[in-house]
Amino acid sequence: MHIAWLGKKSPFCGNVTYGREITNGLLDRGYQVSFLHFALKYSHRENWPDCPEVFLPFLYKSQVYTIPTPNSSKVLSRSLQKLKSDLVHASLTLSPLDFRLPEICEELNLPLVATFHPPFDSKLRNLKSSTQFLTYQLYASCLAHYDRVIVFSQLQRDLLVKLGVKKEKLAVISNGVDGSKYSPGPSSFKKLMGAKRLFVYQGRIAKEKNVESMLKAWKHSHMGSGSKLVVVGDGPLAESLRAIYGQDLGIIWLGFIPSERERIQILRGADVFILPSLVEGLSLSLLEAMACGVACIATDAGADGEVLESGAGVVLNTQGVTAQLKTLLPLFRDQPELTQLLGQKARRRVLERYTLERNITQLEQLYGEVLRERLNISNQLSVI
Repeated sequence: MHIAWLGKKSPFCGNVTYGREITNGLLDRGYQVSFLHFALKYSHRENWPDCPEVFLPFLYKSQVYTIPTPNSSKVLSRSLQKLKSDLVHASLTLSPLDFRLPEICEELNLPLVATFHPPFDSKLRNLKSSTQFLTYQLYASCLAHYDRVIVFSQLQRDLLVKLGVKKEKLAVISNGVDGSKYSPGPSSFKKLMGAKRLFVYQGRIAKEKNVESMLKAWKHSHMGSGSKLVVVGDGPLAESLRAIYGQDLGIIWLGFIPSERERIQILRGADVFILPSLVEGLSLSLLEAMACGVACIATDAGADGEVLESGAGVVLNTQGVTAQLKTLLPLFRDQPELTQLLGQKARRRVLERYTLERNITQLEQLYGEVLRERLNISNQLSVI
């Protein structure tokens, strides 16, 4: 089967990781994959699959959204026609092209599957989550025209159903990680940081990630010289926060680290992973930390609370994150046995429910369903 994958290769975000891991997994199982994405030219990137690429023109792209050029839909249509794939899978990039894609694929008689990534907080407990809810409202009518839409949790599915997307259009396939690659192992990173206890945040430094609440809690918890908080990632708030919360507080800013191998070494050296987000989908960074056997603290935004429920980690309410962390940070500093136990439970949870292998198997089944439905419709039309 030939899959035309429409997704992202830059700038780095969860969508990028998702596209890389899934397309690699499909290729490993013998599928043919062509990768269509917004780019000007080919550039080598670590661990990306060796498959044909199609470059789509754009005016602007960021970690959050993409603005294509006016003729990008024509380029996409011509490219799909030339590729002659069996199915299109769009890992939606939050661009106007997402809304044109069903019409393009219908004209070419191509089955169309989407993965819908936008984070959310189903309880709408803050202004940012309300903004994300508007994104769901905007996309709901468009998603109805895709053959299937993949979401990461039952919460996300229920939200889209309330907005008018038919249940049968929605498939819950949780994110997954490679448990053999993301695994506990030796690491010199903690020693390199001069830490006895190492806490890690990895992700965008942006408002919706609520990083400052974590930093405030760290500052007021007086964690001592033996504890370090490592912040991995970049974003619009990085510079201003770095100026306030620095090494004098035991906070180490590493910025964006492109090497997956280095990021794994950081996780293997960590004692605790913290994710204080206001909104999420299903965080791949959280799953990666869990797979590496790290004790995890995360808010119940999106599906992250589901991942950690029943003892696989500690779940925070998105309201009052600073106060909650002020209680938890000293506890996790002083109780290595607790963090070790939580790390073991976290890895066990990933291996039970959130492996990449399981994700690919469910995806194969979904592709088969969609193709069979298309074939049945074609047969019915030929009879008429």
